[in-house]
Order: sequence, then C-alpha cells, then structure tokens
Amino acid sequence: MNEKPDESVVVIENLTKVFKDFWRRPKVCAVDNISISIKRGEVFGLLGPNGSGKSTTIKVVLGLLHATRGQVRVLGRVPTDVSVKERLGYLPEESHLYLYLTARETLDLYGKLFALEKRIRKERTEQLLEMLGLVDAADRPVGEFSKGMARRIGLAQALINDPDIVILDEPTSGLDPVGCRQVKDLILTLAGRGKTILLCSHLLADVEDVCDRIAILYRGRIRAHGQVSDLLEERDSLRVTMPAMPPGLTQEVLKLLKEKTGTEPALDHPAMDLETFFLDVLKEASARSEPGSRPAGERSVADYLRPGS
Repeated sequence: MNEKPDESVVVIENLTKVFKDFWRRPKVCAVDNISISIKRGEVFGLLGPNGSGKSTTIKVVLGLLHATRGQVRVLGRVPTDVSVKERLGYLPEESHLYLYLTARETLDLYGKLFALEKRIRKERTEQLLEMLGLVDAADRPVGEFSKGMARRIGLAQALINDPDIVILDEPTSGLDPVGCRQVKDLILTLAGRGKTILLCSHLLADVEDVCDRIAILYRGRIRAHGQVSDLLEERDSLRVTMPAMPPGLTQEVLKLLKEKTGTEPALDHPAMDLETFFLDVLKEASARSEPGSRPAGERSVADYLRPGS
C-alpha cells in the first residue's frame, strides 16, 4: 500500500446503502448513489441534517456496514481489510468508554489493541494526556468525567495508533470554546503532517475553519460539493479593506465610488469572529492573573503527531 502523495486515500464510487426489514424488503435508502474522493492530507467535511446519510457513509468507510451497491476503497483496499483498520483512527459521535478504567488505563488498553510496544504505549499515553489537558485527571475513572472530558479521552484513543486517516464525528461536542479551538488546531496540525481527516459536525463554523472541501448531504444524496472558499464566495459583490481614514476623506472616496459605479457603496468595519475575541480575552486574563503561566488554549501537540516526526 504505497500511495502516491497526490493519490486519493478514500474513494467512494456510486455508493448506495439500502436497509431492509425483517422480510428482506427494501425499507430505507440511507445513501443514494454518492461519489466522493478524499486526498492525502485533506480535511474533508461531511455535512447534513439528521438522517441525511452521514453516519451510514462513515460506517461503510469503516467497514462496519456493507454497501448495497457501489464501491469504497480506503488506502487502496476494501474497508474490511484488517491492514486498513490498523491505519484508521475513529471518534464516534458518542464516546463509548469503559467507565471503571482510568484515563491512563483506557489509552493503554487501546494501545494494546494496536499491539504497540509497552514503551511506545506509555510515551504516547503521557503525551496525549498532556496535549488534551487530562494530566490531573489521568488516574480518575472515566465514568466520573464530564461530557467534555469524555470527548477529550475519546479523541486521544483515536490518535493512539498514529493513524493515516482520522474520522471524527462531532469532535467538539461538549467542549468549551478553548477546547474547540484546541481540537481545530490539532486537526490542522494532523493535516499538515499528511494525515487525512474526515469530519462530521453540525457546528458549521468549525467546519468552515478547518475543512478544505465539503459535501452536503440531504436524504442520502449530495446536494453541494466543492472547496469551501468557492462555495461561500459571493462573486457578485466585492469588499475592499483599507486603513482608517479621516471622515472627510472617507466621504470623498465613497462619493467617487458612487459616481463611478452608479450604486451606493456599503461601509463597515472588519470584525473578528466571537471565538477569536473570546480566546483573546482569556489569554489576556490568564497572563495578568498568573504571570508565567501558559495562556488559555495553548498546549503542546504530542511529539509523535507533529509534522516531520
């Protein structure tokens, strides 16, 4: 399985999945003849309302469901191939954890499932606990974790095997804004290292921040597909950003634009998004209250997940 750098690592061709009733009669067509190709190092967003076919598509890619029609290739092989599963990381929408194991024991267990050496399991476990802010809770049973903490340990188990393809279903669910920003930064870091990310989320702002391309599903069919920037660009209008000017000069510029275009130009000030403003406030407060402390939202990425490692 030596793929070329520009080769697609997930290929879905004319995928159809029909669920049948007890009598083997067609009941629901969950996915209807969709085709998607995802390249190495790409962050691909799969969007759609509940019941649109997102989860079914993911389960076929994971080899948990068989296609009714069409083909799916993951890393050049069928999804049920065990050698493919070794190179996948998966965070389901609901974190299914062994409630009586501690966070450290949980990651060690998943490391054993991938047959990692004891030394590597220990190194990666400690790095992931640090990266996701779980060091202080490392020896607590995960059954005592909040939903946000459970999502963090779920994300850690999805990365313990250093996967080539990471499938994330609602990865920021239950996380505060700091945790959300951290997860998004991690996704971009993983993509920078050449890993492929398939992301499902109802939080469209998160998808817009990290995805290169998206597909929007509705009733099992793809309704829109392409580069995020291309899909969102309003080609019939143009925005010009300039430094602040004296009021008199501003009025002259607006008057000139109106004379040349025949339309009244709109004037506004650029604005940062609320997430950036929120994190800046926390960073400033952290720096003032605890000199020398790490600003809110800043954690080092696990060494083995960094680009070039």
